Amino acid sequence: MAGAREIRTKIKSVQNTRKVTRALEMVSASKIRRAQELMKASRPYAQLMRQVIGHVAKANTEYQHPFLVERDEVSHVGYVIVSTDRGLCGGLNANLFRKLLGEIREWQAKGAQIDVVCVGAKATAFFKRLKVNMVGSVTHLGEKPRVDQLIGAIKVMMDSYMDGRVDRLFVAYNDFVNTMTQKITVDQLLPLLPTDDLDSKHQWDYLYEPSAPEIMDHVLSRYIESLVYQAVLENLASEHAARMVAMKSASDNATKAIDSLTLVYNKARQAAITQEISEIVGGAAAV
Repeated sequence: MAGAREIRTKIKSVQNTRKVTRALEMVSASKIRRAQELMKASRPYAQLMRQVIGHVAKANTEYQHPFLVERDEVSHVGYVIVSTDRGLCGGLNANLFRKLLGEIREWQAKGAQIDVVCVGAKATAFFKRLKVNMVGSVTHLGEKPRVDQLIGAIKVMMDSYMDGRVDRLFVAYNDFVNTMTQKITVDQLLPLLPTDDLDSKHQWDYLYEPSAPEIMDHVLSRYIESLVYQAVLENLASEHAARMVAMKSASDNATKAIDSLTLVYNKARQAAITQEISEIVGGAAAV
């Protein structure tokens, strides 16, 4: 059995750890509401943009934007991977990376090359170690991400798709369901998929002014940016929820460890006191 001094040191160390985990839990609990408000405020815009673009994708028009054309052969695949900048959020990043690794291996088995853009320090550090081509990264977006912080990285992928260097583009992130549940989501960005909730029995077209290419370039670019920005906000809310739950679990485990160590310490102290009394009694008897 360890000595009383060693046990006291362990108890002190666990107590200090519990202070840290409780502080992180409280910080995430205070930030999650603001992150949820940002996420919910952006959702209606992203959903309406998705409906509009899905409607445009089903329109019968002479002009077909490259973002709407499905390519027969897929030799290059791109991923925009959204992660966190900080750790201590349970398996949020690890689960996302594990799923992506499985998909990347499947594409590589088919002979496709992989290009990635990483949003977040964790994804940047992780995919630097893999045999994938990282063409861009964005880190330290803060608690209030802005679209202009993402435009550069997103444009790299859109230009690659326009030039034929990427045949299919995905965005991967953690979708916020509730405080206890975050869903790993991989959505296809390009080519754009028509929505299924539109009436396909009727045909329609649009009149574009000044020109269809100019209007479509602008609208579709804003659409892709809105989807990636929404993914960043969803992942931010998921980060705070996952960290709050993980730190609460760590604090509870630290409390159990402290109780267990305290019991061991009391037993060790009692054993030492009993031994001292026995030695005193034995010495008095010998005299």
